[in-house]
Amino acid sequence: MSRDCLAPQAPAPPGFALPEGACDSHTHVFGPYARYPLAEDRSYTPPENDGAALLSQLDAMGLARCVIVTASAYGADNRAMLDALAQAPDRLRGVAVLSDGVSEAELDALTAAGVRGVRVNLFRRDGRQVYRNGMGLEALRALSPRLRARGWHLQAWLHAPDLLELWPALAASGMPVVIDHMGRMSTARGVDDPGFTQLSRLVADGAAWTKISGADRLTAAGSPFDDVDPFAAALIAANPERLVWGSDWPHINYFGGATDLGVPSDADLLRALRRWTDDRSLRRILVDNPATLYGFP
Repeated sequence: MSRDCLAPQAPAPPGFALPEGACDSHTHVFGPYARYPLAEDRSYTPPENDGAALLSQLDAMGLARCVIVTASAYGADNRAMLDALAQAPDRLRGVAVLSDGVSEAELDALTAAGVRGVRVNLFRRDGRQVYRNGMGLEALRALSPRLRARGWHLQAWLHAPDLLELWPALAASGMPVVIDHMGRMSTARGVDDPGFTQLSRLVADGAAWTKISGADRLTAAGSPFDDVDPFAAALIAANPERLVWGSDWPHINYFGGATDLGVPSDADLLRALRRWTDDRSLRRILVDNPATLYGFP
């Protein structure tokens, strides 16, 4: 049964100047539900936050650009994401979820709309899939030649301890690979976890990108997320040219339970990024790297 998610916090600027052209490289949109209903089979039910709400969020935070990722609650229905892209095509790019029956005309239309990547959902805990829906490796194998031809990249939602097993299949796609949320590491596992060590090595070699995002998902302590500092530091030391940052707005899967740390503040997440970076690496992560990966001018 799906559970109702809490609403995001009201946006507030982070209290420091972002570089011109700064990009939030991981967000989602939901709705309007009257036009774009969620999948019947889903793991969570978020409140409506459509393209207009996202643009208001970006403006309040001082962010110039953004990447919208189709969330698992939509399955392979990309319409809400595409509706949002059409509202600000110069500012926004997309990452889609596909079925292996997608046509050439559909792929061309997605590319023209600003979609630059495809997301696979491989996130497991104790060998079990965490989120229903999403695209798997079988569909990726079928689609990767067609996506490569369009210059798309592969975004992989996985647990870093599974990376040793999954990397050969990801690399076989022949597309640039982006690992979500620092491999969704738990800080309790430490930076010497073999999966996180593999992630750091792939980033260092330029074989993979990662999003130094999701500090609220990795932390055991909550804001200001300082237990995540060693993981971010390891990745920045490995190769700052293969990193992008995202807020994960509007922060699904917060339900207000007794063990829930609460919906994070996007300003706090940006302040953590500022703590991790000097001026040069901040600009790389927020401006230069997203321009390269997502094709912003």
